[in-house]
Amino acid sequence: MRSVSTRKRVGTLAALTAFGALFSTGTATAATQLNGHWAPFDRCPVDAPAMLAADGVETVATCIASSSAGGSIKLGNTEVVTGSTDLQLGVLQRSDGTTSLVAPAEGALVADSATVPGGLLGLMCPSNIPVVSAVCASITNADLNRITATIEPAGAPRDFNMGAAFTTDVPILTLPVRVHLKNPLLGDKCYLGTTANPILLKPKNVTAPSLSLQQFAGDGTPDDSGEMGRYTFAGADQADTAFAVPGASGCGAGLLNWAVNLKTGLPSASGNNNVVLNDASTYFASPYAPASLAPDEGKALSRFWHSAVR
Repeated sequence: MRSVSTRKRVGTLAALTAFGALFSTGTATAATQLNGHWAPFDRCPVDAPAMLAADGVETVATCIASSSAGGSIKLGNTEVVTGSTDLQLGVLQRSDGTTSLVAPAEGALVADSATVPGGLLGLMCPSNIPVVSAVCASITNADLNRITATIEPAGAPRDFNMGAAFTTDVPILTLPVRVHLKNPLLGDKCYLGTTANPILLKPKNVTAPSLSLQQFAGDGTPDDSGEMGRYTFAGADQADTAFAVPGASGCGAGLLNWAVNLKTGLPSASGNNNVVLNDASTYFASPYAPASLAPDEGKALSRFWHSAVR
């Protein structure tokens, strides 16, 4: 009987560590409280059909959770400090080395919104261009001035390099994203990058994470002979400094694209932008011996998860 190697499973996890700070979809909230070593996996999609179908031999279902207290992203002339982020995914790892990802129903990532320094006044004002000066004059309170930046997926990840997860300065994968700028005067469709022309992030390890292994019972209780195992990665800083950023689109129904571009220095070529994730904590959980649960490893993972709900 074949099983997915520990190195492959760890590689998948380390690759995903980079992404926790790159997607911001709202204020982070815990969907469920779980006991013990299950605690970080409160949104793992253990009941998704593809996860339940894993047999533990040809396909192993696992849970991944990655969080960071903060980081930063610089696009052109504008740098934004990111808040706390939480990424959770189910991962299907196959015996041939391939993987596929399963997102929770509510989305893979939740995070605190990032506020753009200076708001709309800092982004576009002052200006002697009539249409922009009219907008500047209408900014009469903090709510109208405030801009939040949300990084969203803009396509499927690709170019996954498993070996890069164990080293530094090698891109782990290519991740298409776009940045959603939210402000009442910019409208709801103001983006840096689009699904057709996304920002292509290629995160890589700047420092290698430390690795530890916890074994626990199905309900999350620490147990050196338990059914579950959890890898914990801590202290990894990751970055990308080589991506380009296209110009703005949809800002003020398209009338303010050029104003956003002018003040922020967009489009911005490779070398002028960067993203940094500080001190990520990432967790990876699966049955300690997946093949022993064949052909129902995915169902067992779901049963263990539900037994840990508090």
